[in-house]
Amino acid sequence: MTLKVLVVDDEEYARERIKGLLATQMDYAVCAEAENGVEAVMMAERYLPDIVLMDISMPAMDGLEAARHLSGMDSPPAVIFTTAYGEYALEAFSTKATGYLMKPIRQEQLLQSLEQARTLNRAQRLEALEGRDNRSFLSRKHICARMRGNLELIPIEEVVYFQADQKYVTVRHKKGEVIIEESLKSLETDLADRFIRIHRNALVAKTAISGLSKSSIGRTQVILDNVKDQLEVSRRHLAEVRRFVRNR
Repeated sequence: MTLKVLVVDDEEYARERIKGLLATQMDYAVCAEAENGVEAVMMAERYLPDIVLMDISMPAMDGLEAARHLSGMDSPPAVIFTTAYGEYALEAFSTKATGYLMKPIRQEQLLQSLEQARTLNRAQRLEALEGRDNRSFLSRKHICARMRGNLELIPIEEVVYFQADQKYVTVRHKKGEVIIEESLKSLETDLADRFIRIHRNALVAKTAISGLSKSSIGRTQVILDNVKDQLEVSRRHLAEVRRFVRNR
C-alpha cells in the first residue's frame, strides 16, 4: 500500500528536495505540502496523510506545536521532524517523534525513517505525538478547536479567557467563542506566563484585565477590556489577582 506523505517546510527548495527524493518511490506519495505549522494542521485535516515530514523552525507555528495539534486528529499521522539546526535535536527527541532528520536530507536516511514510521499503529503514533515534556510548549501560539467538523486555530493573543464546564472548556476570544476538550490545568501549565487563574473554573489573559469591580451582591469581578462578560474572582484567588492588578 502506498502511504501518503505531507511535506512541511517554510523553504520551497527544501520541500522540492524531499519531493525529488520520493519521486521514484512506489511505497510513498506526496499528497500535499505546507509552508508552516498552521498550514500543516489544515492540510493534514484535508488530506489525511499517513506520515508528516515537518521542519521544526517555521514562522506562524513551529513544528513542535503543530505536532501537538496533529495528535488531536481521529487518525493522527506519524511525524518525522527535519531541521538544519542541531540544537533542536534534544527537544525533538523529547517529543518521542517517530524520527529526526538533519538537513541536507539523504535518501537512505529518509527511507529508513519512513519505513520505521509505516510500522507504527494508531496507538503508537498517538503516544509519540503526545509523549512530550513541557519544554516543548514554550512557543505555543495557538488553541486548536473543532468547529462544525473543521479545525479552527485561534491565536493565543486573541484569547480573552478560558472557562471550564465539566469536561469542556469555553475559549472566549476576540471574534467569538469555541469549545475545546483540553483541561484547564494543562492550559494553565502551558500558558502561565500570559494567563492568571481567577477561579477554579477560569483563566483570564493578563493583558485583558483592566481592573476589578464589585457585583450587585458584593462579589469581586474582573473588568475586561472590550468584553462585557462578568467573571467572578473566587476568595481563594482574590489576593493574587489583586496583587497582579496593583503591580501592573
